[in-house]
Amino acid sequence: MTQATAQATNAATTVRQTAGALANIPPRRMDFVFAEDTKRYWYRDSPYLTTFWTTLSTLFPEGETFFVDSVKNYRKRIEDPLLKAQVSGFIGQEAMHSKEHQAFNDLAEKHGYPANNLDRDLGKLLGFTRRFVPKKIQLAITVALEHYTAILAEQLLRNPVHQQNIQDPEALKLWMWHALEENEHKTVAYDVYKLVGGGYFTRVLTMLVVTLFFFAVVGIGHTRMLWSDGKLFDIKGNLKGFWYLWSPKGLFPQLLPQYLDFFRPGFHPNDHDTVQLLDDWREKLLGTGGMLADQIKNPQRAA
Repeated sequence: MTQATAQATNAATTVRQTAGALANIPPRRMDFVFAEDTKRYWYRDSPYLTTFWTTLSTLFPEGETFFVDSVKNYRKRIEDPLLKAQVSGFIGQEAMHSKEHQAFNDLAEKHGYPANNLDRDLGKLLGFTRRFVPKKIQLAITVALEHYTAILAEQLLRNPVHQQNIQDPEALKLWMWHALEENEHKTVAYDVYKLVGGGYFTRVLTMLVVTLFFFAVVGIGHTRMLWSDGKLFDIKGNLKGFWYLWSPKGLFPQLLPQYLDFFRPGFHPNDHDTVQLLDDWREKLLGTGGMLADQIKNPQRAA
């Protein structure tokens, strides 16, 4: 029995909250407060880019609730103590992400963006998915989207320019905390999927379908954001923002190799080594004088 598995076994005798922490996926209780005078265009002074990231934020409350539910569907079938503990940590972290992004979305509403409407519309789509799509496919959808969030989060953690573009201190805390935790639990849904017999063909086919839906949902949502901001026909500004994201050296083309890794038959999320990266960011965020050191509500379980 490995040390990690032994720790996870001991977790069964403690409260569920601590299980994730013992599996290195600690649910951290945060309470971000976004002032009403928060800078409107907080990402690179760009309406296009700010509304893009705000659109992504609107997907998290309903989206991450769906992730949790898809894993919970198979929770009773998990016997390995370590994976059980990791699932507990995954559920706890995703629940906090939903809560804190809802607070961020409420700020967007105050700025006149239809954040809660977008979240509600996604909830309807995911409600349809829960009702008519087999549970194993729901879990495969989670695996695919968790790959998206993991590689996006890794880029944010590695790229200092990306971080400098987030010009509101509280928004920076939110996104860096979220990025850290997405990589801490990036293997959980995948490992549950493999445990319950999820195969390669279903995984990659689901990713292809999810990719189409993801860009459709984000594209429609972003268009609605720009319309509400009166910037939909700001051709110069929008082209500049689009180029920043999608030019050959833009943020997203840089992610293509990691995205394509998902289609390898033997792929596992841990193939993207982030161990040292996460250790460094835990210190930056949670260490003495760290960005979140004075904000976290359960510091004894956060390291």
